[in-house]
Amino acid sequence: MEQDRLSQPKLDYNLLFILFLMAIVSAIAIHSAQPTLPEKLQNVNFAYKQLQWYAIGVVVIALTMIIDYDRFFQIAWYLYGFGMLLLLGLELNVPGTVTIKGATSWYSLPGGNFQPSELMKIFMIIVLSRIIINHREKYPEPTVKDDFRLLGKIALTVLPPLILLMKQPDLGMSMVFVAVTASLVLVSGIRWRIILGIVFAGLMAVAILVFIFFRFPDFFHKYILEEYQLNRFYGWLAPYEYSNEQGFQLIRSLLAIGSGELYGKGFGNIQVYLPEAHTDFIFGIIAEQFGFIGASVVISLFFLLIYRMVHIALESNDLYGSYLCAGVIGMITFQVFQNVGMTIGLLPITGLPLPFISYGGSSLATYMLAIGLVLNVHSRTKKFMFSSEE
Repeated sequence: MEQDRLSQPKLDYNLLFILFLMAIVSAIAIHSAQPTLPEKLQNVNFAYKQLQWYAIGVVVIALTMIIDYDRFFQIAWYLYGFGMLLLLGLELNVPGTVTIKGATSWYSLPGGNFQPSELMKIFMIIVLSRIIINHREKYPEPTVKDDFRLLGKIALTVLPPLILLMKQPDLGMSMVFVAVTASLVLVSGIRWRIILGIVFAGLMAVAILVFIFFRFPDFFHKYILEEYQLNRFYGWLAPYEYSNEQGFQLIRSLLAIGSGELYGKGFGNIQVYLPEAHTDFIFGIIAEQFGFIGASVVISLFFLLIYRMVHIALESNDLYGSYLCAGVIGMITFQVFQNVGMTIGLLPITGLPLPFISYGGSSLATYMLAIGLVLNVHSRTKKFMFSSEE
């Protein structure tokens, strides 16, 4: 029997074409949102800057693909340590930190503000994937005790950055870290009854928090959630009762999306003012101008993106590559669901941008780095064909 190794194409052109379409959608949406921005921002061409960041992202993808993803396995803990140092710097308010809307989450750099938590979520995917691989190699036939041991390793790795994020405070990014962790736990081989037990425990914890909120409000405000974080829930659950404050953004978003109807009002025809239109609420801008059809096209692009990444993960003959893809899929899927969900009132507003569409330098570069990891896995996946001859 002979074994022939057929190399896959070095690039996944389907995935790259989807990114190209997203870049076009992003530039159009941001350009159309420009007139709604405050006067002090009118001199900045955000659409052009977004395309510049896309160009930088292409370079990031190229650099990521040069390095075999096995190298990331080897330096995973160094990357994790570097990310922790950046987060600790924010906590200690070292020179260069920036506080926006009460959250100290950025460093001031010559090209703009840099959010280290964006980079840290990629490092988290890399290090958690390594932990799972090492555990599976050590326990090829894991017992229930081994599964709990793996959960303990994951928890000890995730909790330090999660605590620092909560202290910034950055609830939205904390939720992304939880989503990344959950996606990797789901594919780690841990028994489903343990996972379901964790889900049940999480629901019980939420129920307890709700009880504390109504029974001991002073304790809740002092030790669990600050007032401004609770305001987001008030604005989500009863936006019209808090229409001038907490519910203002959601009401405007619902008006914009609803007024777009099926076909939209047309490019540039924006009649509903949306705060943060080029970042957090870019989906509302798209829905108002291009209606349900335009919004569906954007959702379809994300579906195709995620479908393609799932295909690459399943196609990979290396578990570490599959785990890297799973982490990226979980991260992007959650952020899309959260952003779209908050604009239509399905979820509370957290300030998470819409991946690849919302304006943002460090966030877009991070997404492109994540796509670079997936393309790296694809480019080094080998297809085997076995044939026999008489």
